[in-house]
Amino acid sequence: MNPTMYSIILSHVPIGTIITMTSHHWLLAWIGLELNTLAIVPIIAKQHHPRATEATTKYFLTQEAASAMILFASTVNAWTTGSWDISQLTYPPACALLTLALSMKLGLAPLHFWLPEVLQGTSMNTALIIVTWQKLAPISLMFMVHNSINPMIMLIMAMISTLTGGWGGLNQTQMRKIMAFSSIAHLGWMAGILTLNQNILILNLSLYIIMTAPMFLMLKYTTSKTIKDLTTMWTTSPQIAAPLMILLMSLGGLPPLTGFMPKWLILQELVTYNLAPIATIMAISALLSLFFYLRLSYIAALTMHPTTTKDSNKWRFQPKPLTTPTMTLTMLSLLLLPMTPLFCP
Repeated sequence: MNPTMYSIILSHVPIGTIITMTSHHWLLAWIGLELNTLAIVPIIAKQHHPRATEATTKYFLTQEAASAMILFASTVNAWTTGSWDISQLTYPPACALLTLALSMKLGLAPLHFWLPEVLQGTSMNTALIIVTWQKLAPISLMFMVHNSINPMIMLIMAMISTLTGGWGGLNQTQMRKIMAFSSIAHLGWMAGILTLNQNILILNLSLYIIMTAPMFLMLKYTTSKTIKDLTTMWTTSPQIAAPLMILLMSLGGLPPLTGFMPKWLILQELVTYNLAPIATIMAISALLSLFFYLRLSYIAALTMHPTTTKDSNKWRFQPKPLTTPTMTLTMLSLLLLPMTPLFCP
């Protein structure tokens, strides 16, 4: 693809998201979502490979179906209430349909089937965009209409998502699919707190992006696409192996790392609202995710031995140092737990 054209297309991804996040009219929000989707499609298809074509088709059909449902729900609501304002979502069937549509755009279970397959067919850079930036627009719409969303629907989807993210990642060997199921599990935690405390939702989303971005960047620098590739990481990039191991544990929510903070606050909020059974199910499902994260950390730790190889000529490539932004995000994803009292009400 021509670099100029690629830059123009890539610039439309944040433009579409910003349009959606700053709009108050349903039609304008829908236009922003469409612009965002149409911009990311050629980026996914940039690799001329059958897997990339398949991923592009699945992503496009899923996102367009969700966008059509959003437009239909907003039209029905405007027909009933006489207002296109996003804050005036009061017609119950339109609220339910909009919740399902935004959940499909995000990849919440049981509408998650497209996410692992799409990520597996894309590059690491594109996968990073899909699981981080592409979540902002749908979550911002959910944030704006949280008063109209049925809390029980969101809590049920949250439980299903956390369980699906945990169970689905157990038998995976591809790192991109593991990160996809990790994303589904994290989105489940966000859905669980959406209608209860929006400040914790924003905190959870921010920490999720801070932890996921360096994870994908490290996997890209080390060209680690499968679990097997992690076993050779120490010989190719020893300065990345140790931070990656700790970052995996942080993503799993292991205390005293940063990833434990949002889970702790969300469980506390659920118990405050007398939702202890739901909090218990979500906490147990978090152990499933923690298990495969610890397994990956253990695999990475097994290779961290100075006598692994004495060959100065690496068989893949010379070790790459961590860039400053990646190192900064990594430190933030590991050391923020002591700041938890600042976010408590």
